[in-house]
Amino acid sequence: MIDTTLLAVFIPTIFFVSITPGMCMTLAMTLGMSIGVRRTLFMMFGELLGVASVAIAAVMGVAAVMLNYPSAFATLKIIGGIYLAYIGINMWRSKGKLAISKDANVERQPLQLFSQGFVTAIANPKGWAFMVSLLPSFINQSMPLAPQLSFLVAIILLSEFICMMLYAAGGKTIGKLLTSKGNVKLLNRISGGLMVCVALWLFAS
Repeated sequence: MIDTTLLAVFIPTIFFVSITPGMCMTLAMTLGMSIGVRRTLFMMFGELLGVASVAIAAVMGVAAVMLNYPSAFATLKIIGGIYLAYIGINMWRSKGKLAISKDANVERQPLQLFSQGFVTAIANPKGWAFMVSLLPSFINQSMPLAPQLSFLVAIILLSEFICMMLYAAGGKTIGKLLTSKGNVKLLNRISGGLMVCVALWLFAS
C-alpha cells in the first residue's frame, strides 16, 4: 500500500518542515500566550484542515491552477493578511475577543479561531512550496494513489499537530509568567505584535 523506503525518508523530512518556525507555528504560540492551549485547539483544527486541503490539492493537480493564476493566490494572501493584522492590532490595544482580559470568563469564538487556522494554512507559501515541490516525489507511481496519499496526509497532520502543541505550550508558559506578574497589557502587546508579524509575513511572501 505504501513504499516503506520513501516513508522512512518522508517522516523526518515532514517533521523538520513542521517544526521550523513559520506562520502557523507563530500563530499557535501567539494564541497559546493569549488564550491557552485548550482554546488554541480550535485554531489547530482549522489549520489541519487547511494543510490537508493543500496536500490533496498539490497531489491532485489543483495546485497547478493556483500557480497558473497567481492573482487568485495573491488575493487570498492579502485577505488573510488583513484579517490577521486587524486581530493583531486589536490585541495590541487590549481589545477584541482574543485579547487577554482580567475577566477569565470572556468568551472566545471557536469559529473565529477555526477560520484563523484554516486561512493561515491555505495562504501559507511555505506549505504550498513543500506540498507542490516535495510531496509528489514521495508518491510511488506503481502503487495505488489513494492509500498512499491518505497515509502521507495522516503523517503530515500528526506532525503538524505535535509541533503546534509544542509551540502553543511554550506560548502558554510565557503567558502565565507575564500574567502572574500583572503584565497583562504587555502580554497583549506581545501577542498582538506577533499576530501582525504573521500578517506582514503573508504580505511579503
